[in-house]
This record gives sequence, structure tokens and C-alpha cells, in this order.
Amino acid sequence: MAFPRIQPVLLALILSAPLAQAASTPPRIGVQLWSVKDDLEQDFDGTLARLAAMGFQGVEFAGEFGRFAKDPAGLRTLLDKLGLQCAGAHLDFAALSNERFEQTTSFYRTLGCRNLVVAWDKRGASLDGAAAIAHDMAVLAPKLKPLGMRIGYHNHAQEMTGPEGRTPWDTIAGGTPREAVLQQDIGWTVFAGKDPVVLVDRYPGRTLTSHFKAKLPEGVPGKPIIGQDRTDWPAVYAAARAAGGAEWIVLEQEEYPDGMTPLEAVAASMRGLRAVTMRTKDTPVDNK
Repeated sequence: MAFPRIQPVLLALILSAPLAQAASTPPRIGVQLWSVKDDLEQDFDGTLARLAAMGFQGVEFAGEFGRFAKDPAGLRTLLDKLGLQCAGAHLDFAALSNERFEQTTSFYRTLGCRNLVVAWDKRGASLDGAAAIAHDMAVLAPKLKPLGMRIGYHNHAQEMTGPEGRTPWDTIAGGTPREAVLQQDIGWTVFAGKDPVVLVDRYPGRTLTSHFKAKLPEGVPGKPIIGQDRTDWPAVYAAARAAGGAEWIVLEQEEYPDGMTPLEAVAASMRGLRAVTMRTKDTPVDNK
């Protein structure tokens, strides 16, 4: 039986359709659990349930696992029950040392976690230190790739110091493979006086997950709540989607104004983030 010949242009369009569809998919919304660390210590299961009820689709772990520290399968069952995914995990390089690599990756793979993000490293305060961080990440990236996992790095203000284009953040970006995640913390970037949109655009396809956190520079009026600060969140969100390849937007709350509890402040920032997605005529994917 003869088959009609498909023209090369048509074939390219057919093959690229799934990619185009993926690119148009809104990022999922998660929350960094450091935001509610005290609540987790008091009531781990109940706190996760309250976050799920706020509309979060995932959680990013920061070392607190409640009664599940040695039971990742049990934790995965709880996440599934609540309709939550693992958006990622914050850890340090020691957790991925040769001695602990299998234990760490096995735990997070059970949770369905793909993004392993180094939360902080004191070496990030200098260019030479940042080059050493980049080297360590470049070594880990090919080890994680066969497991379906990625290494990433999360900035504080220290990585954003220095002339434009010549900061420790730029050194880390330039010394790591493209699959390494540059998890920009928008709050710390703004606090350091840098433009988060410029940095997303400078390294396309690498803002697969980012921290949306309101943090005001010294002397700037406003509240550390998304939508009540001075950050142009619609522009950041649009850049993360268009240039960054965002899969996850991870809300983080480290300040609790006006006597708010951590959960109340998280809920307030979530409302602000929802307003941003509405302004961009975007609705995050609902995986529940």
C-alpha cells in the first residue's frame, strides 16, 4: 500500500505541535514550605491540607517531612490524597555527595520530585566561589539526568551583587549546562537592586522554577505581600512563561506583616498571585 508523501514543512508542523502545546501550558503554582515551617512542626498533615485548600498545586520541600522523614512512600500517598505534587526540594550539596546521593535521590524520586535545588551556599558571595558552585552543579547534572532529575540553584542577594552581567549569578549561569535550573528568587533579586525580567531574558529556558516572593528594598514603601509591594509581577510572570520556560511558580513568604500568621500571609500573597494570572488572562493548570 502506498502512503502519501508528507511535505517537510507539514511534517515539521506536526512534530512541533506537542512542543507548542507544552509551551502554551500555564505553569503550576506551588509553595515553598519554609514559608510555614512552624505550622508544619505543629501539624504537618493539617498544614499541607490547608495549603491545598488555598489552591496550591504543589509544594517545595525544605527539609521538614513530619512523620514521614523515613517514609517517602507514605508522604507520597498523603500528597496524592491532597492533590499536591512535589514542585521541588531545597537541599545542600552535602545531600548529593557520593555517600548520600542514592539515599537522597531515592527519597525524592518516590515523591515524584524532579527539581533538586541548592538553597544557599556561602561561596555564592564571590565570583571565584560562584565558579566552584557552577563546577559542582556541572558534575551533578549528568548524574541526575538518567534519573529524570535536575540540579538547580536558588539565589539570595549575595549572588546578585556586582556590575550588570558580571555577578556571581552570571558566573553560575555561564558555568552550568542548560538543563541546570536557575531558580531565581524574585524577592532577593529586587532587594539587591537588579531587574528580574532582565535576568530571565538573559538566560532563556532556564527559569523552569522560580520563587515569587515580595521583598522590599530598604526604605521602599509597601508590604511584603505579592500585589502590595513594588514589583511588576505581571511582567515577571510573563517573562518566566515566555522566556524562562516556567513549569512551576513557587510562592514563598518569609515576612508576615500586620500581625498575620504565616498561613494568613501565604493566603494573602496567593490572592495577589491569582490576580496576576488573571491580568495576564492566564489560569494555572489544575491537576486535581
